[in-house]
Amino acid sequence: MNYDNTSVDSSAFVFPTIVGGLFGILAIVALWKIFTKAGKPGWAAIIPFYNIYTMLKVAGRPGWWLILYIIPIVNIIISIVVAIDLAKSFGKSGVFGFFGLWMFSIIGYLMLAFGNANYHGPAAARA
Repeated sequence: MNYDNTSVDSSAFVFPTIVGGLFGILAIVALWKIFTKAGKPGWAAIIPFYNIYTMLKVAGRPGWWLILYIIPIVNIIISIVVAIDLAKSFGKSGVFGFFGLWMFSIIGYLMLAFGNANYHGPAAARA
């Protein structure tokens, strides 16, 4: 009897890899455009951790909040706050920040990057 269960169809890994790669590229492109709209270097979108730091600065939050992203549960709350602040920095509502940038982030970031939103700065977001 042959119990050869070690063979795995490699095509099962190809499609998810391609889709994940495409989503990653879309996220980098959107962040690059958002950072350049905010007067920050676009290349910051491709550097891990520095891209979060740059997003915090664009949203008007202190850089030390980067540490809060590694604390479980707290990171969820911080990411919601930053998404809402980022939306307000671009003249969008908090609802867009929550639903567009946090819940449906790829779509929201692409809308923010390639839409008609202009960066007003974090001071305008809190006024």
